[in-house]
Amino acid sequence: MTQSVVVQVGQCGNQIGCRFWDLALREHATVNKSGIYDEPLSSFFRNVDSRYDDPADIPVGSGKGKVRSLKARAVLVDMEEGVVSDIMKGPLKDVFDFRQLITDVSGSGNNWFVTAVYPSAEDDVITSPYNSVLAMRELTEKADCVLPIENQALVDIVNKIGQAVPSARTGKRVYSSVGGNVKAGSEITAGDGGLTKPSDEKPFDSMNNIVANLLLNMTSSARFEGSLNVDLNEITMNLVPFPKLHYLVSSQSPLYSLTDVNLPPRRLDQMFSDSFSKDHQLIKADPKHSLYLACALMVRGNVEISDIRRNIEKLKPNLKFIHWNQEGWKTGLCSVPPAHIHHYTDIDGMEVSNFTESLESLNSLIQEYSDLEKQMNNPPPAEPRLQVLS
Repeated sequence: MTQSVVVQVGQCGNQIGCRFWDLALREHATVNKSGIYDEPLSSFFRNVDSRYDDPADIPVGSGKGKVRSLKARAVLVDMEEGVVSDIMKGPLKDVFDFRQLITDVSGSGNNWFVTAVYPSAEDDVITSPYNSVLAMRELTEKADCVLPIENQALVDIVNKIGQAVPSARTGKRVYSSVGGNVKAGSEITAGDGGLTKPSDEKPFDSMNNIVANLLLNMTSSARFEGSLNVDLNEITMNLVPFPKLHYLVSSQSPLYSLTDVNLPPRRLDQMFSDSFSKDHQLIKADPKHSLYLACALMVRGNVEISDIRRNIEKLKPNLKFIHWNQEGWKTGLCSVPPAHIHHYTDIDGMEVSNFTESLESLNSLIQEYSDLEKQMNNPPPAEPRLQVLS
């Protein structure tokens, strides 16, 4: 199992990192109900015995040991300690090891940073364009793979979701939309079910949640089981043709989930198409009008390999690949869907298994009615009646 160390740099990097760890805990708690320290959990978290001054790491071993105290595999770096200090006072304070914090009191005054999040055209920090150019050099020379993310693209996605899904503060749990009923809290901008309370949400949390979900989805195939597991090394190996050309355009679909548990092929195919729409991309560009060097589809949930192949064949005619890599597709399939938490499991006595069993019961009932309906135009032969002897 791949183990990753997340390095969070600067105010933006640490705020995104804070949302990432909150949603990562939510995701693993949804999958790992028994509280076992297993291989998927070890990919991002250490299990330590915190009873000692120098906590000792507890290995995965047979994968049956209980979680003692989780510590994020993270290094927090900032030139001023404000954001990191807020994190260490917040609900995630116990997740971080204080020995993995690197801060300086003086601050950089926005004169230095290395980040893959780029400012929008309306950014009011006068040094932002310079910082971006300086960061690009370091990212080009030092990084193996970069996912550039543009603030304006995040703002546009937040607004797009806001038009389809009203604020959860209205108290509703289901909203009507053009495609069906939307599950509240399923948006990629939402942090429902995490450790951060709604009252403690920061102004940019909805935007940062999008980036945090990107990282979770991209690493899901390396953390959980699936028919086509892909780790980060494979993404770099398949999508980076030359050392410096390692900038990837990322996209996410769907932006929110519907209440209908059945996913017809038409809606599934629309998700694949949306992934290539500029409205779902995390950078303001439109590669469909340019040239693709390679492409990866990282899929989560109840999807078959045949679904992926069908959609690749449908997408191919509309995407122009470079002549020496016409079949440059990389696919990953993780069987564990993204975690969307609803309010029912916040109540003592309610478990996810209640929904699974209820759904099975409902499907069984529907099947019985369907079997009877089939007899409407094709009744079974009548059973012979008993003959009464006189």
